[in-house]
Amino acid sequence: MKIARLHPISPFVARGQRGSVLIIVLWVAFGLVAVALYFAQSMSLELRASDNRVAAIEAEQAINGAARYLTNVLGHVDEPGMRPDILTYRSEAVPVGEATYWLVGREDTRTLDNVPTFGLIDEASKLNLNTVTQAMLEQLPWMTPELAAAIIDWRDTNEDVTQGGAESETYLKLNPPYRCKNTNFESAAELRLVSGMTLQTLFGEDANLNGILDLNENDGDISTPSDNRDGRLDAGLLEYFTVYTAHPSTLTNVSDPRQLATLLESKFSADRANQILARVGTGVPSVLEFYLVTEMSKDEFVQIEGSLRGTNVVGLINVNTASEAVLTCIPGLGTEFAQTLVNYRKTNPDKLSTLGWVKDALGWTAGSDLQRIRQAGPWLTGRSYQFSADIAAVGHHGRGYRRARLVFDSVDGLPRLKYRQDLTGLGWTLGPRIRESLQLARDIR
Repeated sequence: MKIARLHPISPFVARGQRGSVLIIVLWVAFGLVAVALYFAQSMSLELRASDNRVAAIEAEQAINGAARYLTNVLGHVDEPGMRPDILTYRSEAVPVGEATYWLVGREDTRTLDNVPTFGLIDEASKLNLNTVTQAMLEQLPWMTPELAAAIIDWRDTNEDVTQGGAESETYLKLNPPYRCKNTNFESAAELRLVSGMTLQTLFGEDANLNGILDLNENDGDISTPSDNRDGRLDAGLLEYFTVYTAHPSTLTNVSDPRQLATLLESKFSADRANQILARVGTGVPSVLEFYLVTEMSKDEFVQIEGSLRGTNVVGLINVNTASEAVLTCIPGLGTEFAQTLVNYRKTNPDKLSTLGWVKDALGWTAGSDLQRIRQAGPWLTGRSYQFSADIAAVGHHGRGYRRARLVFDSVDGLPRLKYRQDLTGLGWTLGPRIRESLQLARDIR
């Protein structure tokens, strides 16, 4: 019987096998490390996304908190219809927990300073789409006679085409087709549906609707929107319109002598009440005409102004806050008187607590200027019952940006939220300086 001999393994072969095993182990280790890094990166991104979602929720809650706060502010004005003094409420970089919000306001004229104005926006500083006339519309920048006619046709109750306008026949030819509404506008954004309205006309140079001339709005055609690069913001038509303005119908009507008598006798002596009533006769259509015709002193007028209303209670324009472009549209004013009113406001900010300052600014009297007074008076007021808040908010570390526009209405006494629109999609609204300050604070952390 032969015994097989075992040949020893060559040391070179053993080393080769060990080297192969090492390479396999290294590849496995590399794979495990790659997987670990992948999941670490994935978890890091998930953590950042979760952090951003939390910041966005904080920003949303900050907007809700701002809404409750502003309801309280508007509910505690000195007198119904008065605009809250900007010094009595917070509007800039207001902290809510770890979030912060701003109330983006408006000014008459904006140049390339990139600094927002802060505060509530008076809806009565705008033209009411449901009461404005075609002639008034045609005075606005960006407006054409055809577009003005189409706006009137959109809200009227018939299918009769105003010259140059559009009714359902025009809209049914579109793709997709739709009918002319033939009833009141429900929001200013509804203008987008009106024949002849373009985004350029609606937004103007203010692509993000913040009332600030941002860098991309002053660079010609380099980036959207298209602009004239003149260092001045040219707002679109959306800036000039609202649908919310109304006064309480329960106020004393200056066209009703019996209501006037009751109010005047409660404020003044019987003799003085009779003197005032004798001047108004069977009544006048507007509060401005009432003041000028009665020749009351300012002190007397201030005592009763908040209790008065004219024949019109919807669509009145607050002469204290309306822009020059809006005032120009009012019958009897035009460019000359509108500019005079705005200049007087700028130089006499302490005299705007009553409609009576219009007499001082324009020098109108019930004798020589009665025709103009009767044209302008039914459109003018010194009171406002509807305000909007353009609220921009961020969560912790300046993340989670959110923006919403809210409209508050106090015509029935207590202010209530009337409308809410999400504007987050329009992009950053607070200008570069606030963005840089938030970035700096984030880097410090």
